[in-house]
Amino acid sequence: MYAPPRLLIALLFGSVTAHAATTPVSVAESPTSLAASANDAATVDGPAAILRAQVLLDRAYFSPGEIDAQAGSNLARAISGYQAAHGLAVDGKMGTKTWASLNGSDTAPVLVAYTLTVEDIAGPYAKIPADMEAKAALKSIGFESAEEALGERFHASPVLLKKLNPGADFSKAGTVLQVPGVTARPALPKAAKVVVDKSDSTLSLLDSSGKILAQFPASSGSSHDPLPIGEWKIQAVVRDPSFHYNPDLFWDADPSHSKATLAPGPNNPVGVAWIDLSKPRYGIHGTAAPAAVGKAQSHGCVRLSNWDVAAVAAAVDASVPVLMRE
Repeated sequence: MYAPPRLLIALLFGSVTAHAATTPVSVAESPTSLAASANDAATVDGPAAILRAQVLLDRAYFSPGEIDAQAGSNLARAISGYQAAHGLAVDGKMGTKTWASLNGSDTAPVLVAYTLTVEDIAGPYAKIPADMEAKAALKSIGFESAEEALGERFHASPVLLKKLNPGADFSKAGTVLQVPGVTARPALPKAAKVVVDKSDSTLSLLDSSGKILAQFPASSGSSHDPLPIGEWKIQAVVRDPSFHYNPDLFWDADPSHSKATLAPGPNNPVGVAWIDLSKPRYGIHGTAAPAAVGKAQSHGCVRLSNWDVAAVAAAVDASVPVLMRE
């Protein structure tokens, strides 16, 4: 098992606690250096180490949310979840034992080359209006740009993709990009239970013995629409759902709006999957704003990134209970 030669990991992540965000670390080093350093398991400090940790945690199904090479609360939660599941001391910090465990079990490159295809650049891409009734007029609610589509595919911030690939033409087939290597992670086994923890802003999948199989950052409720505490049943799992907009159910809706049905698509308000719960009007779903997951409040439902809700949807069915707790 790999053990880092220095103790800079603790210095790097030492200020990240499991319950508080920190000041983001900017991607200051050159893109070439960042990519090369992130692929080197001996890298234990700076943005490259944070990027490496995010990709390794994502592949281990302890999601740090949108991969951006920045330290923050979602990364700390992912570290804590990984530590708890692997018998390590839980402190939300990337100490030497946690780093060794992550790198010892996953030695594949964290950044890989990807060549843009004709399909990647074809889209179609279009600006999505903010107004709900204007959205309802669209035949589909897709991505606004190739950068956004690629960010979602590779679980990464479009800003990070641009920094990793300065000067790259994202509109030209054949362009070779450096991207997080997250697309080959295996499917999860079927979960025995889903636990949504409001205090930690996480959703976890448990096996029949209570062991955590996976953990994801989640936005869950608000003061206007509190999370429904208790145990609920899954009624249905719907992929690529339409969104049935009822302004009467939203405290911040435009009072002039009427009911409307919004077309499916990744930028649909509920993203690429809706896991319907026995609590009326509540569900677990995706989002058009992955950077806000685990940070911004929701309208009462449980909101995950599109890639994480897709993983959850594949691991549950109507036999799986959902516990929501404070």
